[in-house]
Amino acid sequence: MYRSILQMISKLFVVLCCLLGVVLAVEKYSDKYDNVDYKMILENERLLLGYSDCLLDKGKCTAEGKAIKENIQEALENGCERCTDRQKQGIKDVISYVIKHYPALWKEITDKYDPEGIWRKKYENFAKEEGIAIP
Repeated sequence: MYRSILQMISKLFVVLCCLLGVVLAVEKYSDKYDNVDYKMILENERLLLGYSDCLLDKGKCTAEGKAIKENIQEALENGCERCTDRQKQGIKDVISYVIKHYPALWKEITDKYDPEGIWRKKYENFAKEEGIAIP
C-alpha cells in the first residue's frame, strides 16, 4: 500500500515538474527581423539616426523600429533573456558601435530607457571588456 502511494506521489511530482518547466519556459521575441542587416544600418548614418529618432520619440518608426521600441525596456532589464542568439549578437554589436562612434547618442538613449543608470553600468562594463573606451 505504501509502495503504491509512493509511486503515485512520485508520478505526481514528475507531472508537476514538467508543468513547472512549461510555465517557466521563456518565450523568445519574434525572430521576424533577425535577418535585418544591422551592420549596414550602423554604417549608414541616415538610417542609424532614423532608428535612434524612433527610439527617442523624435521621428517616425519603421516596423523594425517599432518592434525594438516595444521590447527595449524589458530586454535591458532582463539581460535580453527572451532574445534569440542572433538578436543578442546584434545588440552587442550595436551597443559597441554606438558607444564607440556616437557616445552622445548612447547617453541620450540610456537617459531615456535607464534614467537611474541601473542597467547602463552593466552594458558599459561589457563595452570595456570589448576594448571600447567610454568617454
